[in-house]
Amino acid sequence: MGSDRPASFFDLISSSDVPVLVDFWAEWCGPCRMVSPIVAQLASEYRGTLLTVKVNTDDKPQVAGRYDITTIPTIMLFRDGEPIMRVQGAHPYESLKSQINAALAS
Repeated sequence: MGSDRPASFFDLISSSDVPVLVDFWAEWCGPCRMVSPIVAQLASEYRGTLLTVKVNTDDKPQVAGRYDITTIPTIMLFRDGEPIMRVQGAHPYESLKSQINAALAS
C-alpha cells in the first residue's frame, strides 16, 4: 500500500471510504477457523463495497480491549470509525450476510 497505508487500525476504520468489516480472531480459536472461510467469501462478494480486515486479538490486545472483545470470533462492521454491527461467535454464512446487509442499509 506504500505511503497511503493508515498509521493504525483506528486510522483505517476512520479514514476508509467504505465500511470496514473486521474479523477479531486468534490462531488457537476453533470457531474462528470455522468462520474464516465465510468471512473470506463475504470479503470477495462485497469487494469495492466493504473493506475487510482480520485482527488477531493475541497480536493486537489494545485494539481488542478498545472494543471490549471478550468472545472470539467477533465480527464488527464500522462506518466512519463507528461500530454499526457486532456479531459474536460462529455464525453461518446466511446469518452474517443478512446482518451485514441490515447494518449497511441503516
